Amino acid sequence: MKTPDIIIAIDGYSSTGKSSFAKLVAAKLGYLYLDSGALYRGVTLFAIENGMIDSDCRIDEEKLENALSGLDLHFENHDGASLLYTGGRCIEKEIRGMEVSGKVSPIAALAFVRNYVDNYLRAAGSSKRVVMDGRDIGTTVFPQAELKIFMTADPLVRAQRRANELKAKGEEADVQEVLKNLQERDYIDSHREVSPLTQAPDAVVLDNSHMTFDDQMDWILALIEEKF
Repeated sequence: MKTPDIIIAIDGYSSTGKSSFAKLVAAKLGYLYLDSGALYRGVTLFAIENGMIDSDCRIDEEKLENALSGLDLHFENHDGASLLYTGGRCIEKEIRGMEVSGKVSPIAALAFVRNYVDNYLRAAGSSKRVVMDGRDIGTTVFPQAELKIFMTADPLVRAQRRANELKAKGEEADVQEVLKNLQERDYIDSHREVSPLTQAPDAVVLDNSHMTFDDQMDWILALIEEKF
């Protein structure tokens, strides 16, 4: 199939497999993959390590906003994988832990943080042929994206997937605790004032509760062939 020069925006709830799906789509089509969630997690890790957010998720917004201009978050490609770095340090493992997961939503709700991430993504996606995933890619970052996907799945299925990922990395993970964290993140993401998680009017819904990655790839390839 001849691949069109388009932007593919993939939004949806936490732990629906957006990043894994987007990476597969990008690899299949020969597109650039950008993980907006990793950037928000990178900012959150930076805030944690520099004492800008406490255990109760109280944020020193002024300190964080002033520090962002000097924060060098960027992706580097290693053996086909796009990994997040801050300066010369790879932080891919640290940003996937439960501490960051529990604090990323309040950080991501801040307007100046969203502007920081959005500016990075817009610059990277200006040449098209990119796949991006996040919460507001099709509504705020790239509302002009030619193909928008909104991913969802049953909350318990999502929690089990996330727990399995954490256990595979050697971390303790209780499904009910993970489920509670996902539900809290869903609420914060959907009710924040700035760029809340919402389905774009022209997005196509993908409920992958009972789909394999092969099923999802077949689905999107058929969709692209039909639309373009």
